[in-house]
Amino acid sequence: MSRDKLIELYSVTSKHSNYQILPTKLRGILNNKELKVNTRYEDERMKYILEKIDVKGKALLDIGGNSGYFSFEMLDNGAKSVDYYEGNSNHAEFVKMAAEVVGLGNLIRVNDLYFSFETEQLRDKYDVVLLLNVLHHIGDDYGDEGIAIEKAKLTILKQLNNMASITKVIVFQLGFNWKGDRHLGLFENGTKQELIDFIKEGTDGYWDIKHIGIPIKNFLDNIEYQDLNKDNIVRQDSLGEFLNRPLFIMESLQVEM
Repeated sequence: MSRDKLIELYSVTSKHSNYQILPTKLRGILNNKELKVNTRYEDERMKYILEKIDVKGKALLDIGGNSGYFSFEMLDNGAKSVDYYEGNSNHAEFVKMAAEVVGLGNLIRVNDLYFSFETEQLRDKYDVVLLLNVLHHIGDDYGDEGIAIEKAKLTILKQLNNMASITKVIVFQLGFNWKGDRHLGLFENGTKQELIDFIKEGTDGYWDIKHIGIPIKNFLDNIEYQDLNKDNIVRQDSLGEFLNRPLFIMESLQVEM
């Protein structure tokens, strides 16, 4: 039965399992609670993204798409197609099966492999690329395991800038900790300002930063993403590392479509 197989695939334990809530179309088939989902505020990020980008009729690339939340939600909001890349075979199989179950198999092209950021392999063009919380895992989930942290930081910028040749818009997030290890901070003080400056300076000439979304707790004690301002740029340790990560929406200065 497809439902049982989907539960089995989603539940396989790995470093990044149970990482995303279910997309809307699957919530009538599976239950977030029975899957023990640990949300990374997908709905909240999606709301902010859709306030800034019109995805109707657009071709998307979802790199490191995990269990497919953003791929499915983009299609639900009018995207024309999604190329999905995921190096975790269980996640990729889950997305492929789920797409068939909800009738979207012809709109999601599932690639069961890690995306290559090398320029000579970047042939397809997209309207929007989703690159969410992937690049700080270089040397761990993908790439040279022997890479040093300073070289890793340069490679993060190179890989991000390489994407400017294939898309009009990129939605990007980066973690503070290299390989997800809190003992391997990418920035001396771990502040939002350091991360933002790193991206601004490192992408000069490649990307125009249009929006930076910052998660905050609102008056109802719920998380929402709002535009960067002098108050929310201050690190809030009480929110945890993930909710201090800025969400960048940038337009390419390089692409020729």
